[in-house]
Amino acid sequence: MSPASSSTQRHSVVVRITHWLIFVAFCALLLTGVEIVLSHPRFYWGETGNVNMQPLFSLHVASSRGTVPTGYGVLPDQNGWSRALHFQSAWMLVLAGMVYVLFSLGSGHVRRDLLPALRWSEIRQVLAGYLRGEKPDRSRYNAVQRWAYFSVVFVVFPLIVWTGLAMSPGFTSALPWSVELLGGRQSARTLHFFLSAALLLFVLVHVAMVVHAGFRRKMRGMTLGEEEAA
Repeated sequence: MSPASSSTQRHSVVVRITHWLIFVAFCALLLTGVEIVLSHPRFYWGETGNVNMQPLFSLHVASSRGTVPTGYGVLPDQNGWSRALHFQSAWMLVLAGMVYVLFSLGSGHVRRDLLPALRWSEIRQVLAGYLRGEKPDRSRYNAVQRWAYFSVVFVVFPLIVWTGLAMSPGFTSALPWSVELLGGRQSARTLHFFLSAALLLFVLVHVAMVVHAGFRRKMRGMTLGEEEAA
C-alpha cells in the first residue's frame, strides 16, 4: 500500500507552524513565569502589594529574594533574565496566536472544527467514552475537544494577554482602563497566575489525550500534516 493511500491530510502548514511556535513560547513563558513568581510568591488584590501587607494567599515555596520572607530559605535570584525572556516569549505567542486565529477564521477551521455545540448529551456521551477507556473518533474533534480548544483560543489566551499587559506601567499609562477594569495591578497579577495555571492544566490534559489517541500518529499529523489512517 502506498504512503498516500494509508494517510489522511490532518493539519495545514499554517496550523502546524503556529502550533509549534506557540508550544516553544509556552515552554519559555512557563519556565520564566515560575522564576518571576519565585521572586515574590505572595499574591494580593487591588493596586498595591508588598511584604508589609496581608496577602490574598501565598505559595509555600522558597523565594529568590531575601526581602520576601517565606520561611523556606532563599533561592538564587534569576529575576533579571526571566523577565526579559518572559516579555519576548509573550510577543512570540501573541504574534503566532494572531496568525493562527486569522488563518483559522478565514479558512473555516474555526467554524468547521472548533465551534462547539451546545448539546450537553453529546458532551456527556464523550466523557462517558473517555471513562470507559474508548478510543476517540479520529476523524474530527469531539464535543469536549471543541469546547476545550475554543475556550483556550478565544477566552483564556486573550485574558492572559490582557492581564499580562495590565501589569506593564508603559501599557497602562497609555490605556489606564486596562488595569482599572481588573481592579488594579495586583489583581491583574493574581488573575494572570490562575489563568496560567488553567492553561498549564489544559496542556497536560492535551498531551495525555494525544498519548491516549496515539502519540506517534498525532505527532506525525502535527509535524508532517498527515496521519496514518485509522
